Amino acid sequence: MATERPDEEKPETRVQDLIHGGGGGASPVQSPTRLGPTRFSEVAGDKIRNTGSDFIGSILSWINGDPNRSLKNPVKRAKRKRIRTAKTAACVIALVGFFIFVNWFMLSQLHEGRAWLRRGFSKKPNLKPTKLKPDPNPSMKRVSVKVSANVQHGEKKKMGKPKKQYNGTYGRLLAYAAHALAEGQNKLEPKELWREPKDQALAWKPCADQRSWKPSDGKNGYIMVTANGGINQQRVAVCNIVVVARMLNATLVVPKFMFSDVWTDASQFGDIYQVEHFIKYLSPDIRIVKKLPKELQSLDLEAIGSVVTDIDVMKEAKPGFYMKQILPLLLKNRVVHFFGFGNRLAFDPIPFELQRLRCRCNFHALNFVPKIQETGAILVRRLRDSGSHLAPVDPYLVGPKFASFILDKKAGPLHKASKYLAVHLRFEIDMVAHSLCYFGGGDAEKAELDAYREKHFPTLANLTKTQKMPSPDDLRTEGLCPLSPEEAVLMLAGLGFNRKTRVFVAGANIYGGNKRLAALTSLYPNLVTKENVLSETELEPFKNFSSQLAVLDFIACAASDAFAMTDSGSQLSSLVSGYRIYYGAGKMPTIRPNKRRFSDILLKNNTIEWKVFEQRVRKTVRQTKHVLVRPTGRSVYRYPRCKECMCNED
Repeated sequence: MATERPDEEKPETRVQDLIHGGGGGASPVQSPTRLGPTRFSEVAGDKIRNTGSDFIGSILSWINGDPNRSLKNPVKRAKRKRIRTAKTAACVIALVGFFIFVNWFMLSQLHEGRAWLRRGFSKKPNLKPTKLKPDPNPSMKRVSVKVSANVQHGEKKKMGKPKKQYNGTYGRLLAYAAHALAEGQNKLEPKELWREPKDQALAWKPCADQRSWKPSDGKNGYIMVTANGGINQQRVAVCNIVVVARMLNATLVVPKFMFSDVWTDASQFGDIYQVEHFIKYLSPDIRIVKKLPKELQSLDLEAIGSVVTDIDVMKEAKPGFYMKQILPLLLKNRVVHFFGFGNRLAFDPIPFELQRLRCRCNFHALNFVPKIQETGAILVRRLRDSGSHLAPVDPYLVGPKFASFILDKKAGPLHKASKYLAVHLRFEIDMVAHSLCYFGGGDAEKAELDAYREKHFPTLANLTKTQKMPSPDDLRTEGLCPLSPEEAVLMLAGLGFNRKTRVFVAGANIYGGNKRLAALTSLYPNLVTKENVLSETELEPFKNFSSQLAVLDFIACAASDAFAMTDSGSQLSSLVSGYRIYYGAGKMPTIRPNKRRFSDILLKNNTIEWKVFEQRVRKTVRQTKHVLVRPTGRSVYRYPRCKECMCNED
């Protein structure tokens, strides 16, 4: 029974109106007028009304008998009166039953129609095959029609599952997402997708370039560093070692990069960053040289105990550790080599000027070499489809010289560049294996990831054998798993990004290859990577240099109109989001999903309605867009809104 609504009449009231209303036996009985739209046509309505009129006329005739017949006998008149009374009572009961049945039938149809509206349909879909007109884009039409049919079939059987256009865990939700995108491809996107949500973001301005100390002479000795990891981990290591050198009053030798069997890139500091700019810009802070003096080059640093590995330095070590443990060694041997150095300096507590130096190094001292800047400018220009303006970050990403490459000199002031969304899919095999999560690949996936951990993460592999580790389901519930491409595309569709949105995907060698990206490419056909946008000739200088290719991804993500990350622990996502905050002038939004809450939504993938899914996803992401001052202990690279890095004009 449908819930009674204030604007609906009760069945008993409608029955009385039907009996007493209508104005005579010759006029058809009026049907209820307050039920709202129904699925009945006018012809069907007329048929019901005429049937009701004939039925009432026959009942009245049966009750009253022949009106021209005269009955003079009082006994017979009394007997016939009792008969008429009984017939009247029976008639009323029959009429009430009949109209209650009609009312129930009409209410059930109305309720069904509203159920379809709640599921996002403007009307109940026609399940009968219809003749389709030719479409100028047949491939796109085939996808939308087929998915729509699947959704219709699934909705008709309320308790069953829809036919899956997509395989895997999220087949049902992906089918609904495809239908929603096809239906809404001409609708306007939510405004907050392409802008910062708070005006307070405009008040923060870069100011890490300001100094209030004298240069260091570096007289305590020389610090060498070999940074490990990928290009983004190496960038963090360089900024940390600059601060350590100033802290110990040491001279820094231009950093070197360790060759990683994961990234397999032999690129060195000078292949990615401008060495001369690095030395000159930081000269008011520390002394930097390109190599050790000759008298120190022959030293066996390992023999004299001057090699400090990442095992020797705890993660996020505080300044006191370096003053007590490293400074005496430096004064004794005159050289200390940090081998495998990375995230080995705490963010708090640390003196104000040292923290500012870390920001200054990251945002000002590390400029990419010209060949990377030029190719990056070409990449951004094509992603924007040219344009007559520059984004706030452009001159800092690619330099003032190559920023002009982004502009279309022929474009007038009214020509607007196309918007594009950048998505960093941190779903390479190293991340997948290290997460200990499961992504639906069965025994083959488990065996492959186990083998990868044995080779590249032996310590982790040993832990999985000797200790009880959290289950994949527990890890996912706690938000500790990177989003898969299927989960990422559901997030984008739930947020309201249009099917026509140009999407740039950063990330190399996605685990599972093109098959894993199928859902993303089918829902967002205007999807590209740097390999699609740049020609083979333009990419040739970077071939077999994964770190240099990653820098191109960094530039495209940092310059995008909106940036979405799928794993907040990724260094590239952290550095890009911080760069956009520092140089973005409060106009460059970043989408950070709360993976713990998003996981809770995805757990209901077999039952949740699409409208509810959209509402919950948007609320979850909206809560991560607050303009906050850097929390204590958090990265200044990702959260530069703090007094050491940026100035607040409010």
